[in-house]
Formats: sequence, structure tokens, C-alpha cells
Amino acid sequence: MTMTDKKYPGLYIHVPFCPGKCPYCDFYSFIPKGDIVKEYVAETQRRLKETDLCFDSVYFGGGTPDKIGADNIKLLLGCVNFTSGAEITVECNPSDTGRENSAFDFETLRQAGVNRISMGLQSAVDSERRKLGRLSGVKEVQRAVEKIKSAGIENISLDVMLGIPDQTLETLDETLGFCVSSGASHISAYILKIEQNTPFYRMREKLNLPDDDTAGEMYLHTTGYLGAHGFKQYEISNFSKPGYESRHNLKYWRCEEYLGIGPAAHSYLNGRRFYCPADIDSYLAGAEPVDDGEGGGEEEYIMLALRLSEGLIFEKYEKRFGKKVTDEAVNYAKFLESKGLVCVSEKNISLTPRGFLVSNSVIGGILERNSP
Repeated sequence: MTMTDKKYPGLYIHVPFCPGKCPYCDFYSFIPKGDIVKEYVAETQRRLKETDLCFDSVYFGGGTPDKIGADNIKLLLGCVNFTSGAEITVECNPSDTGRENSAFDFETLRQAGVNRISMGLQSAVDSERRKLGRLSGVKEVQRAVEKIKSAGIENISLDVMLGIPDQTLETLDETLGFCVSSGASHISAYILKIEQNTPFYRMREKLNLPDDDTAGEMYLHTTGYLGAHGFKQYEISNFSKPGYESRHNLKYWRCEEYLGIGPAAHSYLNGRRFYCPADIDSYLAGAEPVDDGEGGGEEEYIMLALRLSEGLIFEKYEKRFGKKVTDEAVNYAKFLESKGLVCVSEKNISLTPRGFLVSNSVIGGILERNSP
């Protein structure tokens, strides 16, 4: 194996702090108080210094990573051994970074090696943003994007939500048009899922949500709109300009290795999965990660591969597991192809946009027929 062939793991750093909890969010996050940020940074530095791994992608997720400030992000990156040309992403909130008087310094991030920003737009329609609990308007989003570019960071990803309260195809077009005109290189578009233990779940009967058919229509409309504007769909919910796919997130979908640090962060290394409990107190106390069993098995590999537009590539599967995808699974995929849900070639099985809409049942059927 040459140096250029060497596989490096990715690094995920979970920052659990937020300015406030959005009503649809079930990620582990909370409003920081007292010295909690200082303590978190110190403990995360300690853990980062303990690893001798070298990474080719680093992803600060949350929560809202910009809540710890650009200087602290730079401090943490100073404890990371990453390759030349590594993709380094920081998630940011426009309510923190897009205000006229915001002191957040994207130039500091760029100097530290950050070359990609992921920002939660959700919607470019302010009335929809308010329903989602967003604290900023679209003007703040635009200002944040301009500040990011002015700092010399050109790789910008925007998150969009589909099927949200009061959304229509017309307002969705307004949001997608904003994404395209902003100069973003990557767009993530997720259909809203109402999670238990969230305010949206408790008030779900009162939300003016599009029905399932309309949400599905919005998804297909999004794939067509973004495709027509140069964004290639490479995963169920992710679209990018050529060469701007999220290299870090591709590690998850291709069952490649990554280390997670921070409360609620998950890892996959040396064939094992493990995680840090979603508990800031135990994290600050130095608690060890919890073993979560073996990872990267056949079912998991197929399930994740079929999330990608490239799909399940037969040669890669055979090389990894020493056997072929069963004829029964391939024949079932050909049946699904006749329904417009799947494409089958000599090289792979991949889902169509309509197949992605019902991916759970499609993937489940293929998995069932690939069992020994």
C-alpha cells in the first residue's frame, strides 16, 4: 500500500452547547452556564492529546460549535494531528455568527485549518424559521455567508428542512433559490421527522404540517431543482457541486473508521463501535467510552451503501466480505427496478429518488434476500 492509498480515520467532536433548544431537535445539547465551556474545552483537549491517530477529516458538530468561540475551536484543532489537505468542518448558527455586531471570527477558523462551514438555514422564509424556533432571519444567514467567504472559506454547506409547518412548494422554491444564489457548494435537505421528547411531538396535532404525499412531492421537487442547478445528489439527503461531497460524512456511509469525542459522540475503530454517554458530567469526570459491539458487518454495510447514490457496489462488497451478493437479492432488486425504485447494473444496485422516499422497505427487502 502506498502512502496515497493509506486510509485515515475521521474525527468527530461533539459540542453540546446551544443558544436555545429548537422545538424539533432531539440531539444532546443545552444552554451553557458558568464555567462549563472552559471545563469542556480542557477535557476535550486532554482526550485529543491522548490519541496518536492522524485524521484526514475533522467535523465539529453539535449542538452549536460556534458557542465555544473561534479561539477555542482553534485551541482544540491545535491538539489534533490531521493530514495536509484534510477536510475540516465546523457547524455554525447564523443567529450567533450573522448578526451585525457578532464578534465571531471566521478568519481565526481559517487560520486554524477550517476549510468548510455547515450552516443551519432550514428555511429562507422568516415565518417558517420562526415556527422552527430559529432566532435569526434570512438576512443574518446571508450576512454570515458573506463573512465566511470574506474570511477565505469557500466550501459552504446549507441545511434545508422539508415538510415543515406552513411550507408549500412555492415557499420551498424560495428556500432552494436562496441556497443556489448564495453560492453554497453543498446542500443537505431533510424531511422533518417528529421525534419523541421534543416540543414538536407534544404539539404535533396543532402543527400545520404537509401530509406525507406532499412531503414526498417536496423531496422529489428538491432533487429535480437542485439537479437542474448543478447539485448532484450523492446520498439520500445530500447534494453537492462536483468535488464538494462531504468527505467526513462519506466515511459513515462507507463503513470507514472514525473517532468521536465529546458527550454523545460515537466511534467506529478496529471493527468495534463505542460511544461517550450523553452526559456532560460523566464526560468532564473522564468517563471511558462504552463498548457498543462489533460494527461494519454485512447488513450494516449494505444498509449504509444503499443510502448513497453510488449504491451497493458488487466488487467492493466481494472484496470486503469474500462473497457475492446473492442472486435472490439481485433478482429482487430487478423487480424493484420495474417499479422505478431501483437501478441495477453489472456493477451495482442503487436507489432512485423515488426509491429513497421508501428506502426503509426497499433496503429491508434487499437485506432479507441477501441472508444466508
